Amino acid sequence: QGQLVESGGGLVQAGGSLTLSCEASGRTASRHSMAWFRQVPGKEREIVAAVRWTTGETYYRDSAKGRFTISGIITMNMMTLQMSNLKSEDTAVYYCAAGSVWIGKTPSSYDYWGQGTQVTVSS
Repeated sequence: QGQLVESGGGLVQAGGSLTLSCEASGRTASRHSMAWFRQVPGKEREIVAAVRWTTGETYYRDSAKGRFTISGIITMNMMTLQMSNLKSEDTAVYYCAAGSVWIGKTPSSYDYWGQGTQVTVSS
């Protein structure tokens, strides 16, 4: 079995910053890639950023480029997402995911999921 535990969500004003963390344990730690997805009610879950464990290679959706930074600390089985210059449209539940495909841009590419953490950006 495996587990992903997110932390760091909360309420922030537009233009502010927030850092999300995801700790992996069990089989999730052996996955090849990890990612952050987000979802708002009534919409599909969308990828925000991904990191390849072995090489550190990263992927960002266009709206996250230049504002978000994903990093993975493989020795600690920890992944973070540093978000800056946050906008109201970044408001969503953010999910940590682990998978064996690179680059998996859809939820079906990931085998393990965290419980989600709410990020709310007030304008």
